[in-house]
Parts: sequence; structure tokens; C-alpha cells
Amino acid sequence: MASIFGFRSRDPARDRQTDLQRFDRLAKLFDQISAEIEAEKSGLENRYRSTATNAAFLVEAMENGSASTDKSSDVSAMTVAILNYERRIAELTRQKGLMKELRHSLDAIVDDSARQPGSQAAQARSAGRG
Repeated sequence: MASIFGFRSRDPARDRQTDLQRFDRLAKLFDQISAEIEAEKSGLENRYRSTATNAAFLVEAMENGSASTDKSSDVSAMTVAILNYERRIAELTRQKGLMKELRHSLDAIVDDSARQPGSQAAQARSAGRG
């Protein structure tokens, strides 16, 4: 588009396409981070279950006399590990919720901009194509 002052502005459709590409990259990044968080959380949950099971069997063995009471330091170390797993799993759950909120917010931004007058989606709707 040329203006009366001799400077050209970009086509709004081109601007919209640039915005959509940027939003798409951001959405993919949110999805990638969410997948990383879920993978870490899943691994920690597996280690948590394994450590809790081992600690329970060790305590039972100590109570039955089939394991030395010297193993109490092992139980203490497992307890600390279990508490650390719980803390980290809770933090990852919080982070995953945040990523979900950010993703929904991004989707809302894209939807809102599609409804604005002048957007291709809004023009298609007004022309009966959307």
C-alpha cells in the first residue's frame, strides 16, 4: 500500500501471517516445555515408587530381624530422597499447570485476533465463508 506521503505500509494479511507464525512457534515451545516437564515428572514418580517400596521392605525386614538395625541410616537416606521426590514432583506439577495456562492464554490471543475486524478469518465470516 502506498500512502500520499510516499511511504509504503505492509499488507495487513502479511502482518497477520507473521503474527500467526510467531504464535505458532510460541505454542510449539510451550508444548515442548510441557513434554519435558512431564518426562521429568514421570521419571521421578517411578523413582519415588521404587524408593518407597525399597524403604518399606527394608523397614519390614528390620522389624522382623532379617536385616540389621544398622540399616536405619539407609532408611533415613531413603526418607530424605522420598521427601525430595515429593517436593520436586509438586513443583513440576505447578510448572505443568502454568504451561497449560500460558498455552490457553496464547490460544485465546490467537482466537481474539482472528475475530478482530480486518482479519482474514473475520472477513471470511462476514462474507459467509467461515
